[in-house]
Amino acid sequence: MMDKNITLSIDMSPAEPLWKIAPTRDENGNRVSDFLMIIPRLRQKPENHIKRTLNDIDRALKQFKSDIVFANMDMKLNTLWVSFKSEPGLFMKIAAAIKLQVPEAVLVGDMSSRLTK
Repeated sequence: MMDKNITLSIDMSPAEPLWKIAPTRDENGNRVSDFLMIIPRLRQKPENHIKRTLNDIDRALKQFKSDIVFANMDMKLNTLWVSFKSEPGLFMKIAAAIKLQVPEAVLVGDMSSRLTK
């Protein structure tokens, strides 16, 4: 497989809807999986904090650059969308790597904190 770089950028203009830009299949035509994380109040933080957080996300995603097919950070909504190849266990590995780098990131739909109480 060809080595690819993951590009993260900040754009404060209105974003394209994800249904228009997020792929539903990988380069081999297989369906992809995806998840959404919220990084609360990120856009309200100082610029250096935002840059550091984006670098941390980039570091986490680069560990899986052969598996991730799309990543989008929407600064207006403070959300990170990640689409990746559908492989058992990959979802938790990617989400955990992001959470390790950005502890305030919250996985949308994660009920584990409520289930352990």
